[in-house]
Amino acid sequence: MAVVAINATMFLVETLGGRLAGSRALEADALDFLGDSLTYGLTLWAVGRSNRTRAGAALLKGVSLLVMALWVLGSTLWSVFVLGAPRAGLMGGVGFLALAANLASVLLLLRWREGDANVRSVWLCSRNDAIGNLAVIVAAGAVAATGSAWPDLLVAAAMAGLFLHSSIRILRRARSELRDAGSCCAAIRSAG
Repeated sequence: MAVVAINATMFLVETLGGRLAGSRALEADALDFLGDSLTYGLTLWAVGRSNRTRAGAALLKGVSLLVMALWVLGSTLWSVFVLGAPRAGLMGGVGFLALAANLASVLLLLRWREGDANVRSVWLCSRNDAIGNLAVIVAAGAVAATGSAWPDLLVAAAMAGLFLHSSIRILRRARSELRDAGSCCAAIRSAG
């Protein structure tokens, strides 16, 4: 539950920080915090349930990551034509705060990084968040050095790519686990 609370709080902080700073990378990261808090709650619900239920929960998380990736890509493309450079100091400060929150989450989740698709998806989300936070911090420095919005937009696009990559990995593993659960259930029905 601590990880859910950390992520829900950081969603609010980064949403506000992203708006105030005019940063698409912060807004993408905020959306990731929201998705994580919702999927972590789903993961907690699925623990102890059947393999099929856990795999179905992971499938839902994979689809949500895919939707996030598409949303971030779309908003980033829109921003190429509309936004100016974000406020680098605010962007970097919120990025550091988000990194601290994600490192705390990663440490809390470390022992579950090799579990089934449902549990592994939680680990991947936290790992992705820490990587994204580092990228936001680097982008803030590059925005400050260049006065250009491009570092922010490139990081937002890269984060969308990371979401997409993780989504594909989670979806593949969840589908495999669903097939295995279906095979197991069919074998039990035919034996009975």
